[in-house]
Amino acid sequence: MIHIQAPNSYQEHKAKKSVFLAGSIEMGVAELWQDRLVKDLEGQDILIFNPRRDDWDASWEQTIENTQFREQVEWELNALEDADKVVFYFSPGTKSPITLLEFGIFAKANPEKMICFCPEGFWRKGNVDIVANKYGVKQVNSFAEMVELI
Repeated sequence: MIHIQAPNSYQEHKAKKSVFLAGSIEMGVAELWQDRLVKDLEGQDILIFNPRRDDWDASWEQTIENTQFREQVEWELNALEDADKVVFYFSPGTKSPITLLEFGIFAKANPEKMICFCPEGFWRKGNVDIVANKYGVKQVNSFAEMVELI
């Protein structure tokens, strides 16, 4: 397994099967589900794109002119497109607006490469379920099932 966190380059590993970890990241609110998933996938021959970065600074101005912020967003968009699979996890108790945005973008464009776990308690579960149903996004009912499908 190769685990690449934003904003690190992954170009030299693109030949491997890959998965992007899309989902709740809200600092201090969302569980560290990416760490859990990386641990569960240890030993697999897979490239993991993880947008959660160790040096994230919440004070960065979220504008196109901010080099660090723009680098993060562009890394995520490129990795989402390059990934063979995109796992969406909507953590209960979070709002996850960027995850919802990415889910909407990719549900219509690439539903076949998506796996979605949206447990009870996520504030917009109904919206996620309806979009997934309309566009044929694979939904799972547990974290374990999500890992199994990857």
